[in-house]
Amino acid sequence: MAGIGPLSQDWEPVVIRKKAPNAAAKKDEKAVNAARRAGAEIETIKKSAAGSNKSASSSTTLNTRKLDEETENLSHDRVPTELKKAIMHARTEKKLTQSQLAQLINEKPQVIQEYESGKAIPNQQIITKLERALGAKLRGKK
Repeated sequence: MAGIGPLSQDWEPVVIRKKAPNAAAKKDEKAVNAARRAGAEIETIKKSAAGSNKSASSSTTLNTRKLDEETENLSHDRVPTELKKAIMHARTEKKLTQSQLAQLINEKPQVIQEYESGKAIPNQQIITKLERALGAKLRGKK
């Protein structure tokens, strides 16, 4: 019974190979090169939507036209100057740094920096957190 058991298993290696990449493109390239050597006139056509899932539909041109015809300047709302100043004033009265205030309201320091510089898009939840942490009313009538 030698040869039977867990230590003497007969395993054969299995090798899996992929096909050569662009095999069809190489064949076409060979045919084109052969035709060039023979002196035949070759015309190549570039397909604009080749290899993509998009179809060249009119919807993209309609959207483009709508954007071109749009005259209104669209932009996000930014933090008003009064709010920026109110946040800075309340923070300095509490003697907090931007990072300390951010830690109090569980936000990143970058959020406080953006609010105080006026670059942030106003979020009512963050403003409410700031009001609670600073103990000051930042929006509405003072």
